[in-house]
Amino acid sequence: MTDVRLRHGRASLALGFFVQGVAFALLVTRIPGIQDRYGISDAVLPVFLAAVPILAGVGSVVTEKLVLRVRPGALLRGTQPVLLLALLGVGAGRELWQLVLALAAFGLAMGALDASMNMLGVRLQRAYGRSIMIGFHAAYSLGGIAGASLAWLGVHLDLSLLVSYLPVVAVLVPAALIGGRWFGAAEAVSKGREAGEDKAGGVVAQPLVFKLLLPLCLVMAFAYIGDSTVSNWSAKYLHDVLGGSEELATVPYNAYMVTTLLGRSVGDFGVRRFGAVAVVRCGTFLAGLGFGVVAVAPGAWAGIAGFTLLGLGLCVIVPQTFAAAGRLFPGASDAAVARLNIFNYVGFLVGSPLVGALGDAWSYRGAMLVPMVMVLVTFVYTRSFEADPARYGGGHERSRTADVG
Repeated sequence: MTDVRLRHGRASLALGFFVQGVAFALLVTRIPGIQDRYGISDAVLPVFLAAVPILAGVGSVVTEKLVLRVRPGALLRGTQPVLLLALLGVGAGRELWQLVLALAAFGLAMGALDASMNMLGVRLQRAYGRSIMIGFHAAYSLGGIAGASLAWLGVHLDLSLLVSYLPVVAVLVPAALIGGRWFGAAEAVSKGREAGEDKAGGVVAQPLVFKLLLPLCLVMAFAYIGDSTVSNWSAKYLHDVLGGSEELATVPYNAYMVTTLLGRSVGDFGVRRFGAVAVVRCGTFLAGLGFGVVAVAPGAWAGIAGFTLLGLGLCVIVPQTFAAAGRLFPGASDAAVARLNIFNYVGFLVGSPLVGALGDAWSYRGAMLVPMVMVLVTFVYTRSFEADPARYGGGHERSRTADVG
């Protein structure tokens, strides 16, 4: 029977994913407003946009070292307010140096949060003995939709960045601090169960070997190249290539986000029923098909259908990649997750300029085939997602007498 402390920890971690989704969406969807507030030119804007994921990668690397001394849950609880206050700083500042400091804090905190949240998620999933990792990322998707909706409301009401951000931060900072109270207890229970299982099963902790982790790193990078392609180019592609109106051009990303949430909401059930390998293969197929439909779409609505398929396909790959790293290195899962998380930002940085360069030099239809091929490479590495039968039983998930929570 699932320990109540694990259930509380699971709910708290889901809240953490939700909070980060809200904060990130509020930042990226208000970029035009940020640009106007600080007088940033179009030529300089890409430097600021690239700085955040680069610093997030630094934050992930630092987190790998910090968790040797500080528990991921404690780091997560302390970093969430920093992220939210940095967001508030973006809205409150007036000078360019103030924006630089706020974005630097935001990027470092985002990397630390990404790493520590997924570290704790891997631990909790192992303690549960069944797939729950995709559900955490569903909470992030829900937060992204909520943040984007709040950003739209702020623009619609002609609110300043500070007025838009202040009430959200005022609500989420105390919520995150209160929710984070259960991280420590959940970590203690999960650590105790891991130690008991290792002792009972005679498992020798395997040190982190980057060569073995590399296939998962490539899968992570390719998935985020696909994701950044949708977030950065779907509107332009629908409008300029497929002839959709400006209003219709806003639909593909919204459809992508909604289907990402729907896919992640049921993804854990799929893993429990069919296994991680089958779910990743299905997601890879749908993502490849989605890019293919987008590339050959005769019109706007066919393109929207392709982006919708992309949401259903890509949504399960990232959380299952983190989970696979935890299974591959049970004795060094924190380090594996932190190292893997860096390739999140690698994919994000590569995806947008890659598609843009190919689109200008070749064609945007042809450019969509490149992330399609990259995502399909995941088929080559699906064995990396196999569960260890000694730990997860029956080739899928380890059975329990009762599943609660």
